[in-house]
Amino acid sequence: MNQALFLDLKQQIKERLDLSNAVSDAQLMELIEEVVFSISADQTWTSCEMYEGVKRLFNSFRGLDVLQPLLDDPSVTEIMVNGYEHIFIEQKGAVERYPYSFESEEKLEDLIQTIVAKVNRIVNQGSPIVDARLKDGSRVNVVLPPASLSGPTITIRKFPEKPLLMKDLIRMGSISEEVAELLQTMVESGFNVFIGGGTGSGKTTFLNALSTCIPSDERIITIEDSAELQIQTVPNIVRMETRNANTEGKGEITIRDLIRTSLRMRPNRIIVGEVRGAEALDMLQAMNTGHDGSLSTGHANSSADMLSRLETMVLSGAALPVEVIRKQIASALDIMIHLSRIRDRTRKVTEIHEVLGVVNGEVQLNPLFMFEEAGETDDRKVIGNLVHTGNRLRNMHKIRMAGKQLPAWFRIAEEEGASK
Repeated sequence: MNQALFLDLKQQIKERLDLSNAVSDAQLMELIEEVVFSISADQTWTSCEMYEGVKRLFNSFRGLDVLQPLLDDPSVTEIMVNGYEHIFIEQKGAVERYPYSFESEEKLEDLIQTIVAKVNRIVNQGSPIVDARLKDGSRVNVVLPPASLSGPTITIRKFPEKPLLMKDLIRMGSISEEVAELLQTMVESGFNVFIGGGTGSGKTTFLNALSTCIPSDERIITIEDSAELQIQTVPNIVRMETRNANTEGKGEITIRDLIRTSLRMRPNRIIVGEVRGAEALDMLQAMNTGHDGSLSTGHANSSADMLSRLETMVLSGAALPVEVIRKQIASALDIMIHLSRIRDRTRKVTEIHEVLGVVNGEVQLNPLFMFEEAGETDDRKVIGNLVHTGNRLRNMHKIRMAGKQLPAWFRIAEEEGASK
């Protein structure tokens, strides 16, 4: 169905709608089918084309318009709307142009207002940037003119209906079964873990998978800009979300506010979905005040870069000496994990470091595992594994306090590394 015919059919349906009474989904669908069937003989459509046309028309009234089929397609992981005429999608790791578009800029703006209103957010020319989420948990970022020169812009990051578990990541080759076993021991023992990586590297997915290792008898507080985490293995959980200021500039609730109040909520662990700014200081202080086993994520190119970014984020919120900040970081964090999206578009754990302490004014990292390539397959898939560096895990205190042991394979690998 071409755009001109689509708009003509939509206008016919609008004219036949009884706006004096509420129209149910079933009634609207019946009307759409009647209009489509009335012209189908002239169009020589197949039954499949008729079905797609009916669905597209229904979505333009009740769903998310042209985006609805993309949201319903599990193979689409990202939707990028660059103005009403240009839509791109990420499907199976590749970005491509979507052949359909919105009928007008006004229709796109109406859709944006519908999305943000459902999560009590406001976006307009005075406040043109907002983060929101859809009913299924998909993350939505909106940028309006004048901030966006391309017209209203939407970026939707989709998440699977069922969150991926560690066994799924193992099957996908993101991490090996042995390293996953080691990380499970660390999380169960109360190691503070920070996950870094670039955009789209799978940080939130990995954090979700790692959270399944948290003992079910603990109390968890999750803090996010836009609630995305799907922790289902811990019943005693409180989920908190930030709120933007209203049109009068009041009522804003920041991540810093939520971290501070979470300390009074008797948490065993605090999970901060992502740190981007001054809230890094509050997160580090929470990890340093008896909330062992806390988890968080951040954007960076490597674990070493993540340390530098944390320093910068803390400095944006407090004029502390760099030496003090580094001591806070070294005291708070136990393990740093880095994820990368490599050239074959797969997401893998590429670095695992232990944070040791501050030596000569610098935070020391003890590399435990590094990703090493071993070539490519005929279809250009990267072959490689996380390889143990041979270094010992120095901080055994939390493991001993938890009454646990390192996996046997890791103990053997440590001994072999020490003998070299």
